[in-house]
Amino acid sequence: MAPGELDKVIGKLDCSNENLIVGIEGSEDATVFRIDESRAIVQTVDLITPVVDDPYLYGQIAAANSLSDVFAMGADVATAMNIMGFDGCNHPKEVLGEILAGGQSKIAECGGVIAGGHTIETPEMLYGLSVTGFIHPERIYRNNTPREGDLLILTKPLGMGILTTAIKADKLEKSQIPKVAAILAQLNQKASEAMREFAVHACTDITGFGLAGHAYEMSGGKHTLQFNYDEIPILPEAIPLAKACIIPGGSYANQAYLEPMTDFGAKGRDEMLFYDAQTSGGLLMAVAPEDAERLKQRLIDEGYTYTAIIGEVLPLQEKTLIVR
Repeated sequence: MAPGELDKVIGKLDCSNENLIVGIEGSEDATVFRIDESRAIVQTVDLITPVVDDPYLYGQIAAANSLSDVFAMGADVATAMNIMGFDGCNHPKEVLGEILAGGQSKIAECGGVIAGGHTIETPEMLYGLSVTGFIHPERIYRNNTPREGDLLILTKPLGMGILTTAIKADKLEKSQIPKVAAILAQLNQKASEAMREFAVHACTDITGFGLAGHAYEMSGGKHTLQFNYDEIPILPEAIPLAKACIIPGGSYANQAYLEPMTDFGAKGRDEMLFYDAQTSGGLLMAVAPEDAERLKQRLIDEGYTYTAIIGEVLPLQEKTLIVR
């Protein structure tokens, strides 16, 4: 489902409450509910189908993907509940245990606790988490509050949607899978903690709507985001696969919706990587220009080796997204 289509569906819900600081408006990464003057609850839920064959790795990746929304808000994880759709007809119960163990390893890595969950029988495997975190009500990172002149930092490379599609289709060399899996399973926790020390004005994580879709949300209808294509980190293994049209359906949906709002002037570059639907992608941050280089280096030092400054926030123009 493309960003605009989702807005039409959830926009009909009445979620108003004086303590609901962040609800469904603005397509934020998670909800935030005020407890008192110094505490608020951050909640999110997400699940995915398998992206690798190894059940433990799949559990790690799915958990990292679910936990990411809390980190994008600048919050700390407290508890998580497993959500599992298990195909018991074709998989032994040991596979279920391995998936859950992988998920728990990532929850424990960020200091969270498994507090339960729910499992049902499904014809296709599904796994993810419902996550609860905590944050100060006045220290929330929204996804649509960049400032003119901010520089844009991305912490993980693009191409994951294409690469996971290739894995499912047995089109990716087995020797390349561990590299892809390691990036997918990397938590955004340390990136979230690092950004809190700098003048970051907006943050979101790059998932199903791709860089283009989440950047469009970040614009908030008030700014244009301009990208330097050559600076965007892209896994090189994804480039020939994109040319071979090994592309997830969600990426095509993103392109169809966002092309009218995009000026893609990067001639000779593969546009689909800009629209590619990601799983467990990196954080996209809008940071004050005087802090950008220091934050970039800090993120690299924290293990986000693909981190790059990929663009800037401009006054609103005819097109919301510009790629040069």
